[in-house]
Amino acid sequence: MSIEVVPLAPGDYAQWDSYMSDKRASIYYDTRWIDLIQQVFGQTCHHLVAKQRGEIIGGLPMVQLKSLLFGNFMVSMPYFNYGGLVASSKESASQLLSAGCKLSRDLGCKHFELRFDQPIDASLTERKDKVTMLLDLPPNADELWHAIGSKRRAQVKRPIREGVTFTTGGVELLDDFYAVFAHNMRDLGTPVYSKRFFKEILTRFEDESFLAIVHLNDEAVGAGFLIGRQGRLEIPWASTLRKTNRIGVNMFLYWNILKTAIEKEFKVFDFGRSSKDAGTLKFKRQWGAKEKQLYWYYDLPQGQPLPDLNPASGKYNTAISVWQKLPVSLTKICGPLIVKNLP
Repeated sequence: MSIEVVPLAPGDYAQWDSYMSDKRASIYYDTRWIDLIQQVFGQTCHHLVAKQRGEIIGGLPMVQLKSLLFGNFMVSMPYFNYGGLVASSKESASQLLSAGCKLSRDLGCKHFELRFDQPIDASLTERKDKVTMLLDLPPNADELWHAIGSKRRAQVKRPIREGVTFTTGGVELLDDFYAVFAHNMRDLGTPVYSKRFFKEILTRFEDESFLAIVHLNDEAVGAGFLIGRQGRLEIPWASTLRKTNRIGVNMFLYWNILKTAIEKEFKVFDFGRSSKDAGTLKFKRQWGAKEKQLYWYYDLPQGQPLPDLNPASGKYNTAISVWQKLPVSLTKICGPLIVKNLP
């Protein structure tokens, strides 16, 4: 039977979500992100679906980012670590990829980026400079406590002597999370997402997302945003205040998050992606996490180099330096206007 590739319609959302769940696809394939992205960021989603006899046999989430500052391009998926197509056969995968690349070009996009966690057979430009760090969680926290070694245990205990506390929750902790996150992003010279973005996730994915906060003297000094599904818990965003680095608040934060993950019966903890030369890899390895190669593919015009929107490349050093000097209150206003256009 022939395969047809068509735009995903609202009437197919339930079947799409069921299909992606059966395929154990990432939570970022959930159709709730479509409305969230369009409302919060003002970007346009162009998801494609492959059908045979009316049944979904594949899907490709696509988001078009368009701005005067950074140009017009397509990503699957922006803002998150995972994307790309999911399909039941090589034929449906091939047709989805061809249709996606064609749509991207028809919309005038200068490139189409697809973020896979496994290699695909495609004549696209490939990047392999990023990995994600995964930790297989033991059945109980005591086993992990023993496995991390005496040095790490001492680092976790250090801030306890200062009186830190750890708590988890939902939207009621958002102000604490955002205060730490926005301050840390300013210090890093990175535009911050809007508070609304995180509120929408916590609201729409109430059963699959939560916040973790460390307090010191009634002030939030460490924060993590957690998203979990199908036995895997991911921490896409985490921050601590630099003034607490001396007492190791980040170690206390991550230990308690890992302990919570075990208590919630997650099997794998996803520390999130890193560039292979990033200093964050050492921090993630010390917990026992292992590297998993990520594969990013690009449909590019003939002879065009890979896009460079990486702040570590050096081309944004001046902008980063200026951003680090801005008041945090100002970055909360300007940051969301910029970062919505960055993948």
